[in-house]
Amino acid sequence: MPSTDGDAPAQARGQGLFVTGTDTEIGKTEVTLGLMSALQQRGLRVLGMKPVAAGCAMTADGLRNEDARRIQAQGSRPVAYAQINPCAFAPPIAPHIAAAQAGVEIALAPIQAAYQGLAAQADWVIVEGVGGWRVPLGPELTLADLPRALELPVLLVVGLRLGCLNHALLSAEAIHTSGLPLAGWIANGVDPAMAAAEDNLATLHARLPAPCMGVVPYLKRPTPERVAEHLQGALAFTSAAL
Repeated sequence: MPSTDGDAPAQARGQGLFVTGTDTEIGKTEVTLGLMSALQQRGLRVLGMKPVAAGCAMTADGLRNEDARRIQAQGSRPVAYAQINPCAFAPPIAPHIAAAQAGVEIALAPIQAAYQGLAAQADWVIVEGVGGWRVPLGPELTLADLPRALELPVLLVVGLRLGCLNHALLSAEAIHTSGLPLAGWIANGVDPAMAAAEDNLATLHARLPAPCMGVVPYLKRPTPERVAEHLQGALAFTSAAL
């Protein structure tokens, strides 16, 4: 197992992927866990990360976010919570507002250090963003600064529901404008009653400037293993990146 020290050689570090979404509550965590499971099923060592989380419960060990805890539990080896979620805030509000209320400012350096520590222990690190692409993280920072600082390609999760076409196309355009590579997109069924779902999906295929890496149907009780079954395109991408 590679060293966890900050001076681990570059060749020992794993690959990474940054998961963002068209909005909040569209399944970024389920896709993150599914990707982790799919890679683990191929015998790879995988860790996950949720650098910024707002909506954390106070526990005896400090603030804990449920999504981040699930990502921690899915990891291929035990890792301290602070590495998974270095920026944790109690109120379920925009992270820059939560940070201001806590009297702190979200900074990139601790996030970079935490990511590098994870990458030194794994073949892949899947990093989940917060909210959508343009979510502010501070007076000058936005979510887009995270994958830029971590030097990661971006995967866009599109929640299949009314309005997803506009959200997806605007998000893809913003990612491109940010100068970051859009590795692909995953459609996630969040509304089982969505009208013309197949037509919307066809439009996404035709108009998004990146390959579709998976279509996850609406799952009443999603598990990482069930989501992983629908991510063959993502697996092809990760295999090519190794």
